[in-house]
Amino acid sequence: MNPQAKLIFISSLLLGTAITTSSNHWVMAWAGLEINTLAILPLISKSHHPRAIEAATKYFLTQATASALVLFSSMTNAWHTGQWDITQLSHPTSSLILTSAISMKLGLVPFHFWFPEVLQGSPLSTGLLLSTIMKFPPITLLYMTSSSLNPTLLTILAILSAAIGGWMGLNQTQIRKILAFSSISHLGWMAIIIIYNPKLTLMNFYLYTMMTAAIFLTLNSIKVLKLSSLMTAWTKVPSMNAMLLLTLLSLAGLPPLTGFLPKWLIIQELTKQEMIPAATLMSLLSLLSLFFYLRLAYCTTITLPPHTTNHMKQWRTNKPTNILIATLTTMSIILLPISPMILTIV
Repeated sequence: MNPQAKLIFISSLLLGTAITTSSNHWVMAWAGLEINTLAILPLISKSHHPRAIEAATKYFLTQATASALVLFSSMTNAWHTGQWDITQLSHPTSSLILTSAISMKLGLVPFHFWFPEVLQGSPLSTGLLLSTIMKFPPITLLYMTSSSLNPTLLTILAILSAAIGGWMGLNQTQIRKILAFSSISHLGWMAIIIIYNPKLTLMNFYLYTMMTAAIFLTLNSIKVLKLSSLMTAWTKVPSMNAMLLLTLLSLAGLPPLTGFLPKWLIIQELTKQEMIPAATLMSLLSLLSLFFYLRLAYCTTITLPPHTTNHMKQWRTNKPTNILIATLTTMSIILLPISPMILTIV
């Protein structure tokens, strides 16, 4: 892709995100979401492969529908209350429509079908943007309207997302699809707590973004897309493969790694809100996700694949050290001991 064109698209992404997160008016927030959608489409389809074009088409149709629902929700609320302020979403029908629209934008169950397909058809660099930056504006809208949302509906969506995200990731061999279902599962953890402790949702999202960025950048560096190629990747950069193992376990939420912190605090908050059955169910459903994370981690450790592979083994390729990958990976592993400081910052 032309560097000038890529600069324009990345700048538009940042502009759309900034407009949505900083606006108080529904029309401005909607405009920011539309800028984001239009800016990411060329990045998805830049390879001109039929799979990439299909992914871009699916993404456009889904996001356009969700944006129309956001606008319809805000107009319904303005019709009944006379308010265009995002924080004044007081009409119950508008709240219900907005929850559905944001769920569609994020990929929460039952509006999740587009996300694994779009991520599978995108390059790893674009997949990183789809899994992190593109989730931020919708989560910001949920954060600003959290006091008006329906807790029962969000809890049901969250539990379904954790269940489907873990269940459907079990039989995948494509790493991008596994990370897509991982994202759906993590979004369930964010959705269940946003009404009771919105700041905890933001902290969960920041930590998830950091760990996902570390994994995507590492996979992009060692050029791995499938489990079969992950089994032979240890010969390229052995140290990076070892760090990928720890980052995957952190994303799974195993103590004493960083990813354990948000799950721990969310379960604690749900217990305080006397939602013990929901907390128990979310904890049990996280075991499904843990299984495919462990499978990925296992594939990074074995030195010989269990079956004949067509991949040529590369021996110690000379790659320059990437400071960003090293920093993100280290933070994804060792932040748990300084968690009190993270909580005071958030």
